[in-house]
Amino acid sequence: MAQENPMPELIIMLTHHDQTVPDALQRFDLLKDVPVKHWGFKDVGLPPAEMGRLVAAMKAAGKTTYLEVVSLTEDEGLRGARLAVELGLDVLMGTVWFPSIGAYLQDKSIRYYPFPGHVHSHPSILDGSIEAIVADARRLEATGVHGLDLLTYRYTGDAVQLLREVVAAVHIPLVSAGSIASFERIVEVRRAGAWGFTIGSAFFERAFVPAGSFNDNVMAVADWLERG
Repeated sequence: MAQENPMPELIIMLTHHDQTVPDALQRFDLLKDVPVKHWGFKDVGLPPAEMGRLVAAMKAAGKTTYLEVVSLTEDEGLRGARLAVELGLDVLMGTVWFPSIGAYLQDKSIRYYPFPGHVHSHPSILDGSIEAIVADARRLEATGVHGLDLLTYRYTGDAVQLLREVVAAVHIPLVSAGSIASFERIVEVRRAGAWGFTIGSAFFERAFVPAGSFNDNVMAVADWLERG
């Protein structure tokens, strides 16, 4: 019997509609003891000072911290990279890769997981052939990035096939980000062998426990992952 892939890591994003929620710090404080190590938010929605307090609280609780930048221009990507470094985050996710961003981050301790493929619009859409996205993922790996932020379920084609092929093509962690709003999709992420996945809006929209609260939805997924 083929061995199952390990359960992917959940990154809880305190974001809704691609923005950090105003009460992100309060929500984190209520859930900081949940056995989920990875927590993040977007570069929009909160002033930098409040983001800094959120990062400090996450780190004090022993969490690994993520900033996802969904802006797609070079200038916005650089601004997001600088913000992530200044706030002391562990991982920068997103941005379209540009040589200037790679050069800026080269001597920094932060890890960088850019978007592979052609990403556009807001909310983000990923298009193009699977072959082109796989080739771009390999190109990014060759530049020395630490991981990839794949918009699997924002893809205009066969999302599951895309995920499988990108995971198989690279040797760095891959995070499946965006539109994971069911246990079935988490199973697909696991079967493809992705390192991790993000959930943000689906928790706020009670996709997992429709009659429950935000906290109930987070706990439902955390418990499901713990059970394996």
